[in-house]
Amino acid sequence: MTLSADMLAVAIAAPGGPEMLQARRVPRPELGPGEVLIRVAAAGVNGPDLAQRRGHYDPPPGASPLPGLEVAGEIVALGAEAAGFAPGDRVMALTNGGGYAEYVAVPAGQVLPMPRGWRFAEAAALPETWFTMTQTLVLRAGLEQDMWVLAHGGAGGIGSATIQIAALLGARAIAVVSDGAKADYCRAIGAEAVIDRSREDIVERVKTLTQGHGADRIVDIVGGDVARTNIEAAARGGHIVQISTLEGGNASLPLRLLMAKDLTLSGSTLRPQSAATKAGIAAHIGQHFLPALSRPGATRPAIATFPLEQAAQAHALMESRAHRGKLILLTPQDGGDKPT
Repeated sequence: MTLSADMLAVAIAAPGGPEMLQARRVPRPELGPGEVLIRVAAAGVNGPDLAQRRGHYDPPPGASPLPGLEVAGEIVALGAEAAGFAPGDRVMALTNGGGYAEYVAVPAGQVLPMPRGWRFAEAAALPETWFTMTQTLVLRAGLEQDMWVLAHGGAGGIGSATIQIAALLGARAIAVVSDGAKADYCRAIGAEAVIDRSREDIVERVKTLTQGHGADRIVDIVGGDVARTNIEAAARGGHIVQISTLEGGNASLPLRLLMAKDLTLSGSTLRPQSAATKAGIAAHIGQHFLPALSRPGATRPAIATFPLEQAAQAHALMESRAHRGKLILLTPQDGGDKPT
């Protein structure tokens, strides 16, 4: 196969609003040792992409300056020492950047086969949020069967992944949402209960739903004043996982209550993690979650798609918080894609 020397990609012209995303022709990435070249069919849009566009989340050293942390597509070339895949394989991958493009080079350890029966646009919705929640909620916070899991922003990408992973592990997810349509979506993907934060007290509802036990694990993307809510809603010995701070990076915490309940509060970001760490997360997903995702009838996130050139519109919609599930950018390679 002859590959063009350049490609269509979306670049950040300067830090700022969605209008700073511009489609342009750029050189196709070169393969490094242990990397595979993926012809991208679909790329997911995530919160870190918005942060990078605003100038608040720089790529790690050596990573592509282009936004985009997850893709699905077809492998077209392998670098030296890359193993486990072959040209023509349909895959999904966690990238270190550069996903908003027709081609991206990715360490082979961060690549997984697509779930059977899934389209490119559906598979592209998985890697960034599933890697994040596998690392933080499963491997670090030790999510187990029968635990109560409180998921703020339940209808978004992180919330959806939290609910679906909890369901696969036999845990009991409580989704926090802002309206009825989002509540219905959360129930459809496996939430046992839903709290409408616009009209219900989160702490009281958690206590009622868990018969006074509280939430064993809490996933927070909000920050700010919600940090206090999390401590009050947590079960003794609980673990609060801080993923983002959409409504404030500072909080006043009831530290005596945190100590009395023997709570753990942890936070991390995925992008700066080492290739070995990301490969380990991928291996866990491949062993423990991919078989279930490949079963007929497996729950899939809701998606809304945009052409790659309309990345700015996708960012604007994500910032409005009016969407459910994931927003996906499609390249010309996706045209007429059928399930794998």
